[in-house]
Amino acid sequence: MEDFIMEHLKGIHHVTAITSSAEKIYEFFTYVLGMRLVKKTVNQDDIQTYHLFFADDEGNPGTDMTFFDFPGIPKGVHGTNEIAKTSFRVPSDEALDYWVKRFDRLEVNHKGVKEQFGKKTLSFVDFDDQQYQLISDENNQGVASGTPWQKGPIPSEYAITGLGPIFVRVDNVDYFKEMMEKILLFKEIGKEGSFRLFEAGEGGNGAQVIVEYNAILPQARQGYGTVHHTAFRVNDRAHLDEWMKQLQSFNVPNSGYVERYYFGSLYSNVAPRILFEFATDGPGFMGDEPYETLGETLSLPPFFESERKEIEKQVRAIDTVRSTKEFEKEHE
Repeated sequence: MEDFIMEHLKGIHHVTAITSSAEKIYEFFTYVLGMRLVKKTVNQDDIQTYHLFFADDEGNPGTDMTFFDFPGIPKGVHGTNEIAKTSFRVPSDEALDYWVKRFDRLEVNHKGVKEQFGKKTLSFVDFDDQQYQLISDENNQGVASGTPWQKGPIPSEYAITGLGPIFVRVDNVDYFKEMMEKILLFKEIGKEGSFRLFEAGEGGNGAQVIVEYNAILPQARQGYGTVHHTAFRVNDRAHLDEWMKQLQSFNVPNSGYVERYYFGSLYSNVAPRILFEFATDGPGFMGDEPYETLGETLSLPPFFESERKEIEKQVRAIDTVRSTKEFEKEHE
């Protein structure tokens, strides 16, 4: 079975964050970022909480940013020991110029185009001070990205296609480097100042983690405006089981297998306040909804269907119907 464990993580699967408003994050991702809501469901561990999945045109693994809206949760505090920022891939450097103009017009707070590890980037925030960046695929090689939302408002040549490097900020970089290399089998391929670049699998923007050493900032505190966890891709249940054995062999605590219906999962706190998930590429999001109306109605995994009436009472209705709307492509 050793061949399984030598199958490295394939890249980033998804990022899950916390928002103060499911309605506002739907508007921001749909109308500002032009990403497609591919699943509207609930947090399986807290069914009064929405779980919204924004992704590429078909909800491919490696393209989705997801959100919880825990009722009553306080605003998070950015600091050290947190998954600090999420990247989204765009096709080219020219696309970043488009997004600068778009963000200026829509009054999205951003920091202008910069460069890190040879890639052009554009950092920005949402209404909760959630940290993001766009990253250009112009000079990228490695894991393929997804397909832009075909009927969304962004022209395909500029649109977001998937997830890019995840930023992790830690105060014990030696420990985290050992975790990344020895246990998770990433490889360090670059260093710029206090930032180190790690990658897995085929590498490239879709399989990278940027680790920042910072022992000055206070400890981060989770809440809305922060990332809850990041997930990495594995082929299937057999490979997930092998990763479970890998963690156990190093005495790294883990959740054991968790059935999420849309994919299988395994969770581990790999460092203080840093929760990583390992998730299978399938079955995906189109098993219970047709392509044309993905994310338009409340989807529940079969093990929750018997509770549908109760769940629908607990989560307020959000209108996410888009199949009846025509989005005009917004050329800046």
